[in-house]
Amino acid sequence: MPTTPVWLDQKEVLTFEEIARVSTITARMGVSSIRLSGGEPLVRKDLETLVKMLVEVPGIKVVALTTNGALLKQKARALKESGLHCVTVSLHSLKPERYDAITGTKDMFWRVMEGLEEARAVGFERVKVNCVVTRGCNEDEIPEFAKMAHDAGVSVRFIEYMPFDGTKVWDPERVVSGEEIIRRIEEKYELIPLEREHGATAVHHRFADGSRGEIGIIASMTKPFCSDCDRIRLMADGRMVPCLFSKAEYELKPLLRGGAGDEEISRYLRSTFMLKSEGVESMLKGGAELKHVRPMYTIGG
Repeated sequence: MPTTPVWLDQKEVLTFEEIARVSTITARMGVSSIRLSGGEPLVRKDLETLVKMLVEVPGIKVVALTTNGALLKQKARALKESGLHCVTVSLHSLKPERYDAITGTKDMFWRVMEGLEEARAVGFERVKVNCVVTRGCNEDEIPEFAKMAHDAGVSVRFIEYMPFDGTKVWDPERVVSGEEIIRRIEEKYELIPLEREHGATAVHHRFADGSRGEIGIIASMTKPFCSDCDRIRLMADGRMVPCLFSKAEYELKPLLRGGAGDEEISRYLRSTFMLKSEGVESMLKGGAELKHVRPMYTIGG
């Protein structure tokens, strides 16, 4: 059965000011990109206010958002006006009934599609779609998602199934590799692979016929990119997570609310990053058995 989300008491959630302070400190350390993810970030009241605060942090060049899209139609324009650069929508099926079955919702698919269309209409620099491909669930839709990327001119990123499902039924046999995904797409479209950027999660491909769309492959399981991963995650309650594949978490909130200065917090953040796990790459090489780590809704992508 799916795990039941545990709702945080509001006083346990970091304030916008605390998040902006951490962002300012990390920007001085070289961070230039921030992504707001979930759970679902758009349930946070007045999120566009936080976006504006983060955009104004010196050194931050990109503020992006990953959302399930359910509230995007109502929020897209305000987010764009606040300075948000990029929107990514999690969309794991283009079949309404299957979408509801995957997400545990009812009649939500068209709301998400309207949100995607609104994001394009208000003029975001980039609109992306994330699709986790799971064997026996939605791998038959790979061609449909590729057509969506080609015809609509959006970036569709296919993600290999990872052990972060809320149902705890992850099985390596259900992983559809990035190579298989590309083979299926190339049955219809000629693709041009692009060089993977240092620290990037996805390898991107252009359509050879000049379409503005793009295909991305996040091969976390078959071709891990742990060796140059430079990401660190701040959870809503102030815990720092250096690696998705490790259960290690480090408390930052006591420092933020305990009178610590920026330099002390900076030292803590540096030490936390140095504790970053070697990740799934070393686990696979060492023959370790991969098991469920945590539900993705507790931390975001």
